Amino acid sequence: MAIAKVEPLLTTRALRGPFDYRLPASLGDVGVGSVLRIPFGRQRILGVVVDVAETSDLPPERLAEPLEALEAGATPEMVRLGLWVAHEYCSTPARGLELVLPPGTGRSGRGPGPRFELSASLTPPGREALAGGVRLGPVQRAGLEALSGDGELAAAELQQVGVDTRALRRLEARGFIELHRTERARRPAIVDVGARSPRPELTWDQKVALVRIVTGMDGHDGRELLLHGVTGSGKTEVYLAAAQAALERARGAIVLVPEIALAPQTVSRFAARFGDRVALLHSRLTAGERRDEWERLRSGEARVCVGPRSAVFAPMRDLGLIIVDEEHDSSYKQEGDPRYDAREVAARRAEQAGAVLVCGSATPRPESWERMPRSDLPERADGAPLPPVEVLDMRIGSGREGPLHRRTIEALTEVRATGGKAIVMLNRRGWSPHLDCRACGRAWGCPECDVSLVVHRRDERLRCHHCGYAEPLPSSCPDCGSVTLARHGAGTERVAELLAEAVDPLPVFRLDSDSAAPAGAHLEILRRFDTSDQGVLVGTQMVGKGHDFPDVVLSVILDADATLRFPDFRSEERTFALVAQLAGRSGRGQRGGRVLVQTLAPQAPAIRHAAAHDAEGFLTSELERRRILGYPPFSHLMRLELTAPEADLAEAAAQLAHDRVQGRLPAGVALLGPAPRFRLRGRHRRQLLLKAPERDPAVAAVRETVDDLAGSRTLRGVAISVDVDPQ
Repeated sequence: MAIAKVEPLLTTRALRGPFDYRLPASLGDVGVGSVLRIPFGRQRILGVVVDVAETSDLPPERLAEPLEALEAGATPEMVRLGLWVAHEYCSTPARGLELVLPPGTGRSGRGPGPRFELSASLTPPGREALAGGVRLGPVQRAGLEALSGDGELAAAELQQVGVDTRALRRLEARGFIELHRTERARRPAIVDVGARSPRPELTWDQKVALVRIVTGMDGHDGRELLLHGVTGSGKTEVYLAAAQAALERARGAIVLVPEIALAPQTVSRFAARFGDRVALLHSRLTAGERRDEWERLRSGEARVCVGPRSAVFAPMRDLGLIIVDEEHDSSYKQEGDPRYDAREVAARRAEQAGAVLVCGSATPRPESWERMPRSDLPERADGAPLPPVEVLDMRIGSGREGPLHRRTIEALTEVRATGGKAIVMLNRRGWSPHLDCRACGRAWGCPECDVSLVVHRRDERLRCHHCGYAEPLPSSCPDCGSVTLARHGAGTERVAELLAEAVDPLPVFRLDSDSAAPAGAHLEILRRFDTSDQGVLVGTQMVGKGHDFPDVVLSVILDADATLRFPDFRSEERTFALVAQLAGRSGRGQRGGRVLVQTLAPQAPAIRHAAAHDAEGFLTSELERRRILGYPPFSHLMRLELTAPEADLAEAAAQLAHDRVQGRLPAGVALLGPAPRFRLRGRHRRQLLLKAPERDPAVAAVRETVDDLAGSRTLRGVAISVDVDPQ
């Protein structure tokens, strides 16, 4: 009898699997990737088969049998990938396997079922009845008449002429119609947003990049490529041509985008080229849509998958190409356990499948620039020059009028007078980020997190952007009764109102996580901006990611140096990318465009290089700085965070973790901390940071330490998380 080695879908770290189960013949064909319902102690839970063996260390009579085998499952290749993610990012096998299972495979093991549609068609007796000689009621006659002209009709269409399901059943009983129950796929809506153009002739640089991709796809050397192209250089056209080459070789393609907000725009371009062979996967689809798109990919009906980071786990067979668009974006890092980096998972999956990995960006990560072979697209595809960038000094006495510089207001007024559109980015939502009392100094903070509450004027609330806590916006100070309450700083909500006054009567569209919260709202905002004759799009970094609107003649970034103030070695990189990416949204049409950058640090290297469109110069200096300081890509970072309801418990747990991991670390690894982080969701946090020259030994030491601490009774109430390659 075969033995199934099963990983239970339980997330506790103290569990050590896999566990052996006898496989009776009655279960049918069970292999690696099958999902089984198994007895586990007193529970009945799900488990995934990770291996099948002929023998077990235990005698057969001591092995239990699975209760049933479910339809849900994953391929052996995807099981290996899920286990690799769990191992590489110090998570549990169950959490890694959940990434590769069909959508909705929860406790029941069954996601949403297929959708069936009822339809009807006319029979010969029905035609005779309609011709006369048979008594028909008005509803039945209306149904037969509708079917006589159009053949088979869906029940939903017949309801529009007053024929409900009960009437259809009566007609079927009389032999006048036949009812059919057909499975219908739930397809997500694909809306065309942004520039639309016929398939252009590739430029010489695009052809060179494509040849390198196809050469790798055909099994030659060079299966990784960094496509570095300035904004508007036509990277998407290279992606489309590469996907076409993959399909011609009977292989599939996965296209990753950094944000769900960008997925519909990208998928519309791929769908225009490849039709129904394109599937869309992301978390904002309905459960039924995700299930059906996943099934289309698994069956091979769809051969191109577009989506954000989770789409890297799409059930694509015969994979030939993985594209990571805007590869610099930190959205590719998962925040919850397992904290995987989709770029690294894509590299692993491409290696397993013998596929080509293409990472594209106008502002690549220093890690990619250092490690990957590169193909450059140095000019815009239409030959137009990159827009000029003017840096506006926002220090005192330099022309600032509130959050807007005088030159910004003048430029927006010019857009209103001459036509065109503008994009304004401020990476801070809400009305203002801080509220205090001028009389007594009280500051409004979150009771659960050590952060300020943000003023949201539209709904008159103070909100925490970390835990979601909210309270009414006060009209007076509850401590001293003063009504002199001061709002400091500006967010997108306030800037949108200021812009509405400055450019009236032009429409102003706001795109941030508040305005885009309802399902489909972000796409509707982009569609309205796209179809408007004129207008201003204001928002957070969502407005600067990949959008292609040829009639944008002005891009403005406010508070451009905000990210430079973060205590993060990547702050220079993020500032450069933010400014350069938004600058690229301007001047894609025949009228050209310009860019304004408002900053308190006009001489900062990141801003100077971005203003000059000098990615190579910035990356060269940034890599040298990191080489001297020993930061990635010249080392590997890991963060170990411990949280507890009391500060003393968090501190004690962090010190224990420090001592345990230090004893396991190889020589040359720097261990920093424990250090406090701000309280979040009512829990006190402490962190350890490791900086290691070699990745694998350090990851192994952290993994062993966490597994060891997970079973400690002294740490009851303490949560432990590991972030490999923290962003």
